[in-house]
Amino acid sequence: MSRLYKLGVAEAARQIREGRITSVELAESLLERIETYDSELQAWVTVDREEVLSEARRRDEERDVGDIQGPLHGVPVGLKDIFYSEGMKTTACSPIYEDFVPGYDAICVAMLKEAGAIVLGKAVTTEFASGDPSRTRNPWNPAHTPGGSSSGSAAAVSAGMCSAALGSQTGGSTGRPAAYNGIVGLKPTYGRISCYGVVPLSWSLDTVGILTRSVEDAAIMLQAMAGYDRNDPGSHDAPVPDYLAEMRSVDRPPRIGLIREFFYDQSSPEVREHTDAVARRLAEAGAEVIETGLPDSFGQAHECQRVTSSVEAAAFHEENFMARPDDYGPRIRASIEAGMETSAVRYAQAQRMRDGFRTDIVDALRGVDAALMPATPEPAPRDLSTTGDPAFQSPWTLAGLPAIVIPSGMSESGLPIAAQLAGAPWQDGKLLGVARWCEDVLESGLWPPAYP
Repeated sequence: MSRLYKLGVAEAARQIREGRITSVELAESLLERIETYDSELQAWVTVDREEVLSEARRRDEERDVGDIQGPLHGVPVGLKDIFYSEGMKTTACSPIYEDFVPGYDAICVAMLKEAGAIVLGKAVTTEFASGDPSRTRNPWNPAHTPGGSSSGSAAAVSAGMCSAALGSQTGGSTGRPAAYNGIVGLKPTYGRISCYGVVPLSWSLDTVGILTRSVEDAAIMLQAMAGYDRNDPGSHDAPVPDYLAEMRSVDRPPRIGLIREFFYDQSSPEVREHTDAVARRLAEAGAEVIETGLPDSFGQAHECQRVTSSVEAAAFHEENFMARPDDYGPRIRASIEAGMETSAVRYAQAQRMRDGFRTDIVDALRGVDAALMPATPEPAPRDLSTTGDPAFQSPWTLAGLPAIVIPSGMSESGLPIAAQLAGAPWQDGKLLGVARWCEDVLESGLWPPAYP
């Protein structure tokens, strides 16, 4: 029972349903991991041990009378500390919100609870999910950044403190930490999961992210949270498919478009060679790997993302920023100031270019099941003053397309390297299927040796 923390979402939920383990036993195993290692990793802001165990006992009592709430019954999950959770502080790791206790759950958190999940606690985020590094350490090497902004969520999943955690992505805040910590990071299609009750950074970019140790577990989490929410203007009013069924329906080698343009130019030689080796392995397993180009509008994507993010951050933070500027870190402060100085004409132009890029990139992906590229330019940098480079995620975030990062191997320095796959909008299930096929071929499930 002492190694229950190794269980993923699917296996833990199955064993709870079958009565092989209890939710209390699983929760105690995870809480022990947190108590043992969080002084080193600093992944958590708030963990209420007694509340977690009380909820676990309630889930066990429900199970004992055959009342299984859903696919996550009895499984504890972490929340990035920007997700509202009724009665529990949501600080966004900022002095501005240090005493804020929401009176309701974010819609996605409520849906996780309806699926049977237990809130394990609130994981560290960079301040307001922006660029100022957090205190969290990378479990693979504490001298290297864990990434951001979902740094605590990623480190906690990687080190076995939970099998799944919520993050968010406005630029690269789910995919990059997943890559640096050797885990899976899913950014669904924009509008697929409600952001109501999530502290915003940029409302037209913000996307709920999912951090797990397997593609299947990411699919289960997506299934639990996907759906229309009229409280969120960005939410998409469309039926929710069976993502697990769609994932499993990908039962043949996929057609994959390898994108070398831009991504290889920005990558280290080691990452370029590694990604080519990944493509060869997939091709040897039967995948049709073709080279896919990028549209001309890709050249404007990163600037469009920066303009959009900074202006919308300035709009949200204006009142607090004017009253308490010194309570903002230097990077989010610079972003807000840049947003305030950006003209309405420049913002409108960025949105026009964004619309064109989205159309162009969707067209570029026609004819392939998914695009493949490196997840990051290099493994986690040996620099705690940065969260790394989000450039390989931000175009997909700007376009609202689904993207997933999966571990694909190790660097010569002993750090994880990852591949990123991107797909067509609203084809999240198909993307998950391609990612699971690649995951099976690559067999690169990783675990940091310092936290066995």
